[in-house]
Order: sequence, then C-alpha cells, then structure tokens
Amino acid sequence: MASYDLIVIGGGPAGYVGAIRAAQLGKKVACVEKERAGGTCLNWGCIPTKALLKNAELYHTMKHHADDFGMSIEGLSYDWNKVIKRSRNVSDKLAGGIEFLFKKNKVDYIRGVGGLAANGKVEVIDTDGKSEMYTTKDVLVATGCVSRELPFLPFDGKKVIGSREAMNLPKQPKSITIIGAGAIGIEFAYFFNAYGTEVTVVEMLDKVLPVEDNEVSKLLEKSLTSQGIKILTGTKTTEADTSGDGVKLTVEPAAGGESQTIESEIVLVAIGIAPVLPNNAEQIKLERGFIDTDENYMTSVPNVYAAGDITGPPWLAHTGSYEAIQCVEGLYIDGHKPKQVGTFPACTYCHPEVASVGLTEEACKEQGLDYRVGKFPFAASGRALAVAESEGFVKIIFDKKHGEILGAHMIGAGATELIAEVTLAMQLEATAEEIDATIHAHPTLAEAVHEATGDAYGHAIHI
Repeated sequence: MASYDLIVIGGGPAGYVGAIRAAQLGKKVACVEKERAGGTCLNWGCIPTKALLKNAELYHTMKHHADDFGMSIEGLSYDWNKVIKRSRNVSDKLAGGIEFLFKKNKVDYIRGVGGLAANGKVEVIDTDGKSEMYTTKDVLVATGCVSRELPFLPFDGKKVIGSREAMNLPKQPKSITIIGAGAIGIEFAYFFNAYGTEVTVVEMLDKVLPVEDNEVSKLLEKSLTSQGIKILTGTKTTEADTSGDGVKLTVEPAAGGESQTIESEIVLVAIGIAPVLPNNAEQIKLERGFIDTDENYMTSVPNVYAAGDITGPPWLAHTGSYEAIQCVEGLYIDGHKPKQVGTFPACTYCHPEVASVGLTEEACKEQGLDYRVGKFPFAASGRALAVAESEGFVKIIFDKKHGEILGAHMIGAGATELIAEVTLAMQLEATAEEIDATIHAHPTLAEAVHEATGDAYGHAIHI
C-alpha cells in the first residue's frame, strides 16, 4: 500500500496547484483525478471557452467590420468542427503540460475517483471499478463543481445542456435559449450569436452579470442587444416542454405578469454550479452543500483539508489556486499562517470584455462609504480608436479620506488584462496619488486607468 505525506483529490486549478506546491516543499504527494489533469477549468471550462470566444470574435470582426479596416472579404465561411477542434487541441496541450509538471515535481498522478476512508486512507476506484487503497498523513479535497440543473429541466446532453456540452456540440444549433445571464451564460450567448445562431437569454434578476456594477451591466446589455442577442431580464422560467424536436420554455416576469413561450432547438442552463463531493464525504461538515473549512482550510475531519470551488464562493479558478497554495504552505512551512481570499479580480470574456475587482458603487452606497468615482471612456483613448475598440470605459472608486481604491469596473477591449494593475494596486494599498504619479506608456489601453484616476480628482487631461 503506497504511502504519502499528502494526497490531493481532484486535479483542477486548486488540486494540481496544491499538489505541485507541496512537492516543491519536499513532500511526497499524489494527485487523484477522475478525468484528466487540469480539471473542469482547463478541459471543459475556462481554457476551451476562451479559445472558442477568440474564434467567434475573429469571425464576427471579419464579417461585420472588415470594411472598417480597408479589407474586402468574399466567401467568408467557417468550419464548425474545426472551430470546436481548435478549442479541444488547446485544452489537450495544456493538460499534457500539467502532466509534465507532475513528473517534473515528482507528483504521482493517479487516475480514478478518490474517496475518503478511515485511519488516514484514501480509496481510489478506477474506470474498471477496481478499488485501491493509499495511506496518507494529510488529504486535500479539491473536487470542484458541475453545472446545476433546474428541477423541472434536467440535462439530457442533447436538447437540455450545461456548459460542458455547449462547448463540444457536434452541430451548430439554429437557435438556443440560455437560462442565466452570469459570466457563463453571457460568454456562450456571445459565442453562438457571433456565428449566426438565434440567441435568447433569460435572467431572473433585473440585469445581466448581476454581480457587476450597474453601469457596466447596462452598457453590456445594450451592446449585446445591438449584436442581435435577445435579452429578457427580470424574467423567470416556470415550465419546460421537451417532448418535441426542440424545447418550449414558459417564462414570465419575476415580479408577476403575463407569461410567454420561447421555442428553441437547444436550451443551455447556466444558473450556477453544484458541488462534487468525494466518495464517503458524509463525515465532513457541509455549509449549503459545500465543504465547510476553518481559517487553516481544515474540514471538520482532522488532517482533511479542502480548497477551491468545493468550499463555496467565489467560484473562480484563480481563487481556488490561491486557496490551495495557502493551505499547503500553512501545512508545511513553519510559522506560515494561511490567508483567506481577499482582493480578487473577476472577468467575463464576451465582447466587449468585462472585468472588476472590489466593491461596486452600489455596495459602497449600501455600506455608507464616503467615496469618489473616476471614469474614462475608451472613446477618448488613442490606442482604443487605433485598434477600433472604442466601446466601454474604466471606472475606479476611491475612498475619499485616504485615496485608496475601493473597487474598479471595466468594460471594453483588454479589460480582462487591465484589471491586473488595479488588483495589484489594491493589494499594495496604493493611493490615487501614487497611481496618478505612475507614468503609463502611450499609446496604450492602460492609460485609461491613469485617466480615470485623474478624473476622480478633477484633473484628467483627455476628457
């Protein structure tokens, strides 16, 4: 029976990162993954969707804006199977890279479904149903989540699908209804619409990307609507009929009112995620279905720890990796006190992109904070105009007393990259004065951060 210092159950962004970090610290480590290294994020989530979205953006630009760049394209077409295949190739390459990193760092990679057993043991069941037991001093559970179903609309993998099936459809649907206007729903809405699929988005709350700043959500909805996406906010789905060739949904205003029927070939349910618990997890204390942990990431079971999506929000790959590293370093570095997730960015990779960090203006108002806001539109950015990406803005919220950043909200080209500067500034507790004194290269999209800072204090130059 093989014995380890740490066995990690789950090979996603929390699991594989935690395993590698523990190995770097000199521990004997194994990582158990039922599918392939990288987990949902790398194989069926973050990475392949970004490949699909890049394809969609390129096709949409060439189809609708080629003339803006002085180009004339005749007979523009695409091969759906090749579009999907490129995304799979990207995922396969990165998954292979993680397997290489396991070898490099001497992490044993075990394929199978991991479960907790008594007395410091982990049971792994392989694809043939064969069970094998391993002993370990510590266990890190990082089993992640899957798409959540609607009670009256279960997934069938064909007409009613989750995000996993959505990125690997063998045939492009002529029409699709997406239930949920969070990041996943909006990204797929952009992707399918770019290729000509008729897209309808149904969201129970009163705006798209409900967790984002109101100004950002309003502009995004306006932009997506102008692209041809039908958006129904403040609308809930009450019934579904899958008996025919497609799906008929009955929807009605969330506040009450007349219902209507939406028919489409496929329905993508993107209302959230559900936890994937390891086998024999009954002994672990849960909180709303997710694993409850203390300040050291330890569960209610001694020497069993958990990190990533399985522990609840925020459900983001980068926060999962952070938690796993903090957990492992707390275990194996003397005197290291693990930190919890604090300041973190969130990104949506539609077009225009959306990114944010910290408090929204609405949250600042609710908390009674004394703040000031600076905004800079990309329409006034030389770089944005040069690359034909003038839609959107950068909005930064500062604490009036000290000038520190309370939050930042961006919509437009490069937003998912630009947010890193503000996240670092918040981590370092940088003030508006320090950002204003930082020379930003010209011409760059990043100048919008500098100009938004100046606008908050009444001395922006270019607006």
